Amino acid sequence: MLTLVTGCRGQVGSALVSLLHGGGHAVRAGSRSPAELSLPAGVPSVACDLGDPSTFAAALEGVDSVFLYAEPSHITEFLAAAQSAGVTHIALLSSSSVLDPDAGSNPIAASHHTVEQALTGSPLTTTLLRPGAFAGNAYQWSESIRSGRPVELPYPHSGTSPIDEADIAEAALAVLTDARLQGSAYHLTGPESFTAAEQVELLAAASGSPVTVRTVTRADWKAAVSPYMPEEIAEGLLDYWAATDGSAAEVTGDTEKLTGRPARSFAAWAAGHASAFRA
Repeated sequence: MLTLVTGCRGQVGSALVSLLHGGGHAVRAGSRSPAELSLPAGVPSVACDLGDPSTFAAALEGVDSVFLYAEPSHITEFLAAAQSAGVTHIALLSSSSVLDPDAGSNPIAASHHTVEQALTGSPLTTTLLRPGAFAGNAYQWSESIRSGRPVELPYPHSGTSPIDEADIAEAALAVLTDARLQGSAYHLTGPESFTAAEQVELLAAASGSPVTVRTVTRADWKAAVSPYMPEEIAEGLLDYWAATDGSAAEVTGDTEKLTGRPARSFAAWAAGHASAFRA
């Protein structure tokens, strides 16, 4: 059984490749830029650009299962190529944003929902992994913390249950290698809900860097991120944080169900990545 892992420059995809290979499973690493990948010895790489259908056939040749990132632009062509290649199972890295009441109007949720709909409407067995906020999203605050500047938050009391990317990779490993887990949807979370301000406090404690939080307006935050974040994505994030301001995030047992052990805590993630937040 050969598994194609797409998006192998990402933290989840690269970790999953190592887990599959380490467990003795045949795996092929796909990326838009395969020459730039750092892979375990013996793992083949292939060009697989989800925005370029001309790369699909070669990437999928001989593949039985796929770990797929949610890129909607050519999902119809990808599914057609997967079926032609004999793929039987796709595990999709989706997002818990598809579960929100405003999923239809939220640009972050909409792209994931589009891919989910295409997959569930196909004859392929589909497993949906729906993580919430990644623990690694905290890197957005690293420069401020290292430099001693206040961390600017538009909604400091918005709650999330951040999940370690390593847990997502282990959950993906489980569904790709155990047929009993396939064909279902899983809402993956960390073990606790934290406000944004509480996450900053945990990062400060782990790194030994004194940190202050400054509440800013939506407009000021959007202006600060405009050089690297599209306006519609920024608006989607702001609306999500506004909706969850003062509310605890949902915590599920799906991560433990798939990995067989409790989800890693954000405090443990902060301790393991403290050097990124230390001056």
